[in-house]
Amino acid sequence: MALHMVLVMLSLLPLLEAQNPEHTNITIGTPITNETLSWLSDKWFFMGAAFRNLKYRQEIQTMQTVFFYLDSNLINDTIELREFQTIDDQCVYNSTQLRYQRENGTLSKYAQGVEIFAHLIALKKHGAFMLAFDLKDEKKRGLSLYTKKPDIAPELLKVFQKAVKHVGLDESEILFVDWKKDRCSQQQKQQPEPEETKKDP
Repeated sequence: MALHMVLVMLSLLPLLEAQNPEHTNITIGTPITNETLSWLSDKWFFMGAAFRNLKYRQEIQTMQTVFFYLDSNLINDTIELREFQTIDDQCVYNSTQLRYQRENGTLSKYAQGVEIFAHLIALKKHGAFMLAFDLKDEKKRGLSLYTKKPDIAPELLKVFQKAVKHVGLDESEILFVDWKKDRCSQQQKQQPEPEETKKDP
């Protein structure tokens, strides 16, 4: 659901190219290669996000923690997503498929009959990636952060904070998750998937 939240329609490249990349060290629109897909095929932790969209802010506040597994399929250009959320001290499992567009560096999925997109911003040096959306819309723009470990190194935190300001958001709008509230990790060790499951169509 964390990825579902941020995979919304956007057109980022013209806006970001107009900015000075030296201030953020972020690149939008980088093609997705097999190397990137292999790197993405791993376990990831949702660390936080800054959203102007009230709906998504409320969803983040409802979620206590989220971690997920990505498994890239190079044959049919899909990525399997297996996601574990802690909500109201309960572990909820969700699985779905994402599609990727190699040329423009976007991910997409169908939700309620509509295909929605997001640009992938890989931060391989930091073992992290960001998803950005609706940067042209002052009322809906947002940026989210995912890492390979349930913590944020000081250097990565600075990168994320600068990126948030760079896209026109404020640091005060960042919402972080508290991994002390995680209820899924131990349950996952005991069984492959939690009993309470749901699957996107």
